[in-house]
Amino acid sequence: MHFSSVLSPSNCSLVKRSHQNQLEKLSFTPLKNLRFCGLRNEILAFEFLKLNRCETQRVRNFRRSKIVVSASVAENGSAPTSFDYDLVIIGAGVGGHGAALHAVETGLKTAIIEGDVIGGTCVNRGCVPSKALLAVSGRMRELKNEHHLKALGIQVSGAGYDRQAVADHANNLASKIRNNLTNSLKALGVDILTGVGTITGPQRVKYGKVGFSGSEVTARDIIIATGSVPFVPRGIEVDGKTVITSDHALKLEFVPEWIAIVGSGYIGLEFSDVYTALGSEVTFIEALDQLMPGFDPEISKLAQRILVNPRKIDYHTGVFATKITPAKDGRPVVIELTDAKTKEVKDTLEVDAALIATGRAPFTNGLGLENINVLTQRGFIPVDERMRVVDADGNLVPHLYCIGDANGKMMLAHAASAQGISVVEQISGRDHVLNHLSIPAACFTHPEISMVGLTEPQAREKAEKEGFEISIAKTSFKANTKALAENEGEGLAKLIYRPDNGEILGVHIFGMHAADLIHEASNAIALRTSVQDIKFAVHAHPTLSEVLDELFKSAKLKELEKIQPGN
Repeated sequence: MHFSSVLSPSNCSLVKRSHQNQLEKLSFTPLKNLRFCGLRNEILAFEFLKLNRCETQRVRNFRRSKIVVSASVAENGSAPTSFDYDLVIIGAGVGGHGAALHAVETGLKTAIIEGDVIGGTCVNRGCVPSKALLAVSGRMRELKNEHHLKALGIQVSGAGYDRQAVADHANNLASKIRNNLTNSLKALGVDILTGVGTITGPQRVKYGKVGFSGSEVTARDIIIATGSVPFVPRGIEVDGKTVITSDHALKLEFVPEWIAIVGSGYIGLEFSDVYTALGSEVTFIEALDQLMPGFDPEISKLAQRILVNPRKIDYHTGVFATKITPAKDGRPVVIELTDAKTKEVKDTLEVDAALIATGRAPFTNGLGLENINVLTQRGFIPVDERMRVVDADGNLVPHLYCIGDANGKMMLAHAASAQGISVVEQISGRDHVLNHLSIPAACFTHPEISMVGLTEPQAREKAEKEGFEISIAKTSFKANTKALAENEGEGLAKLIYRPDNGEILGVHIFGMHAADLIHEASNAIALRTSVQDIKFAVHAHPTLSEVLDELFKSAKLKELEKIQPGN
């Protein structure tokens, strides 16, 4: 399997490295609205270990005997000469959990430090509980869509919901997954160290309650996986009741009649789906000139026609919410809108509630980075393509890695897990570079949106720089038997590829179960499978997967020169 280094659509910084006068690009892709979960099956490694316990113990003993000191002596202390653990992970979110499972599989003695709860943002305040709310919103939409039901011959009346029961469903799901992850770590022999982790020097980590002395452990390698928190712009006062972040919204403590959502990315779109299904009116406030700016423009246009225009949603684009005051003493939430270009106050809104969905910020404070000469960049920890941490002088910090939202490369839960697995491969002696262009993303609206690779504008920019052509292929869900059987013909799949060699540059899907369909394209990019090869894959009929089958088959490649007999 071939893995290529990451190509980030937006390079935010260049960091010089002084090793033998070489320069290495450190690229960050702060796609701050991407928050989707890639939880691994917690039983997988447990079953592996039960079947291979003797072999695993042999590998573990070998690894312990091979531990060597290679960290350089720093001003704040030298590296230890022996270690408590092969690997210590700071942060037990999806990224840390994925790294821990893979570390145990490879025979590493592993500990994970968590100062909050196992599962991190994804499980407790993100992808998991949000999918519970979206499951409810999807069913409410089906039950309220009389035209759709009538076409299927179904008659339903009086659909309603119990707000507290919906909130309990989301909370119970998060609790169940959190317990599963905790139990899996314990069953696999991962030590869970409770407290806030701080790096005190080379290969040393202190953990414990803030303000107390705590305990220190040593590790041959350390992974930082501390994740992110909701980003709240200046001028916005969050009270957790009427002006809220996604953390508060997932509790669903009330359903406002009218809610403003600041930001129309993934987080904002998903919550607009939930709130409108439950009866709220929504107003989007978007700083850029169009809604859904992070998506492929063609997909954004179609999604707006289906997800926004027919629903109780209006929007303001090209404006900042420069000041938001919570509701108080009978007064509504007041939002001051400022023109993004002229910086002049343009309008004022009065609503029942406001959700701040302006993305997420890395949670990297208090890690003790100053002890190892590491400076963050806009809060993100600088890393190279192998997730190795880079210090203020451009040098690699020995045995220190950073994965997930904290490094800013791709702020997705499953990206964090993939990065963690990649790091474990490296410290186990097998070089591995993750191709971030093969990592899919999804928005779980109704219908769903998914994507992998480059958007059309990004692909055209790359093609112009590197001197090749791109082609576009499209297929409609209206031509798919399964979609028509479900009366869900609204949808589009789009392929961006090179007609000269068949390389897949990007795939974008809007339609029923788009989040499930994208993985065929994702795996094709990861495995460097060309269009001419994947078009011979067989798909069951009738299934939605045939949308991708038709998409790949519709790609037109440049004909190769025919070889004449005798040549």
